[in-house]
Amino acid sequence: MSMDELKRQAAARALEQVGDGMKLGLGTGSTARHFVELLGERVGAGLKVIGVPTSEATRVDAERCGIPLTTLDDIDRLDLTVDGADEVDPALNLIKGGGGALLREKIVAAASDRMIVIADESKWVEALGRFPLPIEVIPFGLSATLRALTLAFAECGLSGQMTVRKGGDGHAFVTDGGHWIVDARLGRIADAPHLSRLLNSIPGVVEHGLFIGLASAVVLAGLQGIRVVERP
Repeated sequence: MSMDELKRQAAARALEQVGDGMKLGLGTGSTARHFVELLGERVGAGLKVIGVPTSEATRVDAERCGIPLTTLDDIDRLDLTVDGADEVDPALNLIKGGGGALLREKIVAAASDRMIVIADESKWVEALGRFPLPIEVIPFGLSATLRALTLAFAECGLSGQMTVRKGGDGHAFVTDGGHWIVDARLGRIADAPHLSRLLNSIPGVVEHGLFIGLASAVVLAGLQGIRVVERP
Protein backbone atom coordinates (compact mmCIF):
# COMPACT_ATOMS: atom_id res chain seq x y z
CA MET A 1 0.00 0.00 0.00
CA SER A 2 1.36 3.41 -0.96
CA MET A 3 1.95 6.27 1.47
CA ASP A 4 -0.83 8.19 -0.25
CA GLU A 5 -3.28 5.34 0.32
CA LEU A 6 -2.31 5.21 4.00
CA LYS A 7 -2.99 8.93 4.34
CA ARG A 8 -6.40 8.51 2.76
CA GLN A 9 -7.22 5.72 5.21
CA ALA A 10 -6.40 8.01 8.13
CA ALA A 11 -8.53 10.76 6.61
CA ALA A 12 -11.45 8.36 6.18
CA ARG A 13 -11.26 7.31 9.83
CA ALA A 14 -11.28 10.95 10.99
CA LEU A 15 -14.29 11.62 8.77
CA GLU A 16 -16.26 9.16 10.93
CA GLN A 17 -16.19 11.82 13.68
CA VAL A 18 -17.97 14.40 11.52
CA GLY A 19 -21.70 14.83 12.05
CA ASP A 20 -24.43 16.88 10.47
CA GLY A 21 -24.35 20.58 11.33
CA MET A 22 -20.72 20.64 12.45
CA LYS A 23 -18.41 23.61 12.08
CA LEU A 24 -15.03 22.28 10.95
CA GLY A 25 -11.46 23.50 10.73
CA LEU A 26 -9.91 22.24 7.50
CA GLY A 27 -6.17 21.57 7.68
CA THR A 28 -3.42 22.07 5.15
CA GLY A 29 -1.09 19.57 3.51
CA SER A 30 -1.20 16.31 1.61
CA THR A 31 -2.98 14.29 4.30
CA ALA A 32 -5.49 17.04 5.10
CA ARG A 33 -6.23 17.32 1.38
CA HIS A 34 -7.52 13.74 1.43
CA PHE A 35 -9.88 14.69 4.27
CA VAL A 36 -11.18 17.68 2.32
CA GLU A 37 -11.82 15.54 -0.74
CA LEU A 38 -13.63 12.82 1.24
CA LEU A 39 -15.62 15.46 3.12
CA GLY A 40 -16.62 16.98 -0.20
CA GLU A 41 -18.06 13.63 -1.28
CA ARG A 42 -20.15 13.49 1.92
CA VAL A 43 -21.32 17.07 1.39
CA GLY A 44 -22.34 16.15 -2.15
CA ALA A 45 -24.40 13.31 -0.68
CA GLY A 46 -26.25 15.68 1.65
CA LEU A 47 -24.06 16.21 4.74
CA LYS A 48 -24.55 19.72 6.14
CA VAL A 49 -21.31 21.24 7.46
CA ILE A 50 -19.40 24.49 7.20
CA GLY A 51 -15.63 24.79 7.14
CA VAL A 52 -12.88 27.24 7.98
CA PRO A 53 -9.79 26.65 5.81
CA THR A 54 -6.30 27.06 7.31
CA SER A 55 -4.67 28.26 4.08
CA GLU A 56 -5.46 29.70 0.69
CA ALA A 57 -4.56 26.32 -0.85
CA THR A 58 -7.11 24.56 1.35
CA ARG A 59 -9.71 27.21 0.55
CA VAL A 60 -9.27 26.49 -3.16
CA ASP A 61 -9.51 22.72 -2.57
CA ALA A 62 -12.62 23.08 -0.39
CA GLU A 63 -14.39 25.30 -2.91
CA ARG A 64 -13.56 22.83 -5.67
CA CYS A 65 -15.08 20.05 -3.54
CA GLY A 66 -18.25 22.02 -2.87
CA ILE A 67 -17.73 22.54 0.87
CA PRO A 68 -19.43 25.69 2.25
CA LEU A 69 -16.90 27.98 3.94
CA THR A 70 -16.87 30.72 6.54
CA THR A 71 -14.32 32.54 8.70
CA LEU A 72 -13.58 32.86 12.40
CA ASP A 73 -14.83 36.41 12.14
CA ASP A 74 -18.32 35.05 11.49
CA ILE A 75 -18.37 32.13 13.94
CA ASP A 76 -16.75 32.07 17.36
CA ARG A 77 -16.08 28.36 17.86
CA LEU A 78 -15.46 25.21 15.82
CA ASP A 79 -16.60 21.72 16.76
CA LEU A 80 -13.62 19.95 15.24
CA THR A 81 -10.43 20.58 13.30
CA VAL A 82 -8.82 17.82 11.23
CA ASP A 83 -5.25 18.45 10.17
CA GLY A 84 -2.00 16.66 9.46
CA ALA A 85 1.34 16.93 11.24
CA ASP A 86 5.01 16.61 10.46
CA GLU A 87 5.70 14.89 13.78
CA VAL A 88 3.63 13.59 16.72
CA ASP A 89 5.03 12.49 20.09
CA PRO A 90 3.37 10.23 22.71
CA ALA A 91 1.98 13.28 24.57
CA LEU A 92 0.36 14.34 21.26
CA ASN A 93 2.57 17.40 20.98
CA LEU A 94 3.18 18.21 17.34
CA ILE A 95 5.56 19.81 14.91
CA LYS A 96 3.62 21.44 12.09
CA GLY A 97 4.39 23.97 9.42
CA GLY A 98 6.11 21.97 6.72
CA GLY A 99 3.50 23.34 4.34
CA GLY A 100 3.97 26.89 5.58
CA ALA A 101 0.48 27.37 7.09
CA LEU A 102 1.38 27.04 10.79
CA LEU A 103 0.00 30.42 11.90
CA ARG A 104 -3.50 29.92 10.52
CA GLU A 105 -3.42 26.24 11.49
CA LYS A 106 -2.72 27.11 15.12
CA ILE A 107 -5.37 29.85 15.22
CA VAL A 108 -7.98 27.44 13.88
CA ALA A 109 -6.90 24.58 16.16
CA ALA A 110 -7.07 26.83 19.22
CA ALA A 111 -10.60 27.89 18.26
CA SER A 112 -11.78 24.27 18.10
CA ASP A 113 -13.33 22.04 20.75
CA ARG A 114 -11.31 19.10 19.41
CA MET A 115 -8.41 18.58 17.02
CA ILE A 116 -7.85 15.25 15.30
CA VAL A 117 -4.45 14.76 13.67
CA ILE A 118 -4.28 12.41 10.69
CA ALA A 119 -0.93 11.02 9.59
CA ASP A 120 0.91 7.97 8.36
CA GLU A 121 2.84 6.04 10.99
CA SER A 122 6.20 7.52 9.95
CA LYS A 123 5.17 10.78 11.67
CA TRP A 124 5.06 9.11 15.13
CA VAL A 125 8.27 9.84 17.09
CA GLU A 126 9.43 9.29 20.66
CA ALA A 127 10.59 12.91 20.87
CA LEU A 128 10.03 15.87 18.56
CA GLY A 129 12.87 17.35 16.57
CA ARG A 130 13.87 15.02 13.78
CA PHE A 131 11.80 17.24 11.46
CA PRO A 132 13.10 20.83 11.22
CA LEU A 133 11.09 23.20 13.42
CA PRO A 134 9.37 25.91 11.34
CA ILE A 135 9.36 29.36 12.92
CA GLU A 136 7.35 32.12 11.26
CA VAL A 137 9.14 35.45 11.53
CA ILE A 138 8.82 39.07 10.46
CA PRO A 139 11.53 39.92 7.91
CA PHE A 140 12.34 43.20 9.69
CA GLY A 141 15.19 42.76 12.13
CA LEU A 142 15.79 39.16 11.11
CA SER A 143 19.35 39.06 12.46
CA ALA A 144 18.17 40.16 15.90
CA THR A 145 15.44 37.53 15.84
CA LEU A 146 17.94 34.82 14.87
CA ARG A 147 20.20 35.82 17.78
CA ALA A 148 17.26 35.58 20.18
CA LEU A 149 16.36 32.18 18.76
CA THR A 150 19.91 30.96 19.30
CA LEU A 151 19.74 32.01 22.97
CA ALA A 152 16.35 30.31 23.42
CA PHE A 153 17.69 27.10 21.92
CA ALA A 154 20.76 27.23 24.15
CA GLU A 155 18.57 27.59 27.25
CA CYS A 156 16.95 24.29 26.23
CA GLY A 157 20.30 22.64 25.54
CA LEU A 158 19.75 22.80 21.80
CA SER A 159 21.68 24.11 18.85
CA GLY A 160 21.45 23.64 15.12
CA GLN A 161 21.42 25.19 11.71
CA MET A 162 18.76 27.80 10.92
CA THR A 163 17.85 28.59 7.33
CA VAL A 164 15.30 30.92 5.78
CA ARG A 165 12.97 28.77 3.74
CA LYS A 166 13.10 29.37 0.00
CA GLY A 167 10.18 29.31 -2.41
CA GLY A 168 10.15 27.83 -5.86
CA ASP A 169 11.52 31.05 -7.34
CA GLY A 170 14.64 30.90 -5.18
CA HIS A 171 13.55 33.84 -3.03
CA ALA A 172 12.31 33.65 0.55
CA PHE A 173 9.09 31.67 0.91
CA VAL A 174 6.28 34.04 1.91
CA THR A 175 3.41 32.75 4.06
CA ASP A 176 -0.25 33.61 3.54
CA GLY A 177 0.26 36.21 6.27
CA GLY A 178 3.19 37.85 4.45
CA HIS A 179 5.93 36.52 6.73
CA TRP A 180 9.04 34.39 6.30
CA ILE A 181 9.79 30.97 7.77
CA VAL A 182 13.03 29.95 9.46
CA ASP A 183 13.56 26.19 9.61
CA ALA A 184 15.63 25.15 12.64
CA ARG A 185 17.30 21.74 12.60
CA LEU A 186 17.57 21.07 16.32
CA GLY A 187 17.56 17.33 16.77
CA ARG A 188 15.82 15.81 19.78
CA ILE A 189 13.78 18.41 21.72
CA ALA A 190 13.69 17.12 25.29
CA ASP A 191 11.22 19.73 26.63
CA ALA A 192 9.00 20.97 23.80
CA PRO A 193 6.57 22.90 26.08
CA HIS A 194 9.47 24.89 27.59
CA LEU A 195 10.88 25.71 24.16
CA SER A 196 7.41 26.76 23.02
CA ARG A 197 7.12 29.24 25.88
CA LEU A 198 10.54 30.71 25.11
CA LEU A 199 9.73 31.14 21.42
CA ASN A 200 6.43 32.82 22.28
CA SER A 201 8.34 35.57 24.10
CA ILE A 202 10.65 36.58 21.24
CA PRO A 203 9.78 39.80 19.37
CA GLY A 204 9.92 39.08 15.67
CA VAL A 205 8.57 35.54 16.05
CA VAL A 206 5.00 35.56 14.77
CA GLU A 207 4.37 31.87 15.47
CA HIS A 208 6.17 28.54 15.59
CA GLY A 209 5.44 24.96 14.67
CA LEU A 210 5.28 23.49 18.18
CA PHE A 211 1.62 22.66 18.81
CA ILE A 212 1.43 21.93 22.53
CA GLY A 213 -1.77 20.64 24.13
CA LEU A 214 -3.95 21.21 21.07
CA ALA A 215 -4.41 17.72 19.60
CA SER A 216 -7.15 15.57 21.14
CA ALA A 217 -6.35 12.43 19.16
CA VAL A 218 -4.13 11.20 16.37
CA VAL A 219 -5.15 8.72 13.69
CA LEU A 220 -2.10 6.85 12.41
CA ALA A 221 -2.31 4.72 9.28
CA GLY A 222 0.27 2.00 8.75
CA LEU A 223 0.74 -1.29 6.98
CA GLN A 224 -0.82 -3.05 10.00
CA GLY A 225 -3.93 -0.87 9.83
CA ILE A 226 -5.27 2.16 11.68
CA ARG A 227 -4.17 3.10 15.20
CA VAL A 228 -5.97 5.81 17.17
CA VAL A 229 -4.14 7.42 20.08
CA GLU A 230 -6.11 9.67 22.43
CA ARG A 231 -4.56 12.39 24.55
CA PRO A 232 -3.15 10.88 27.78
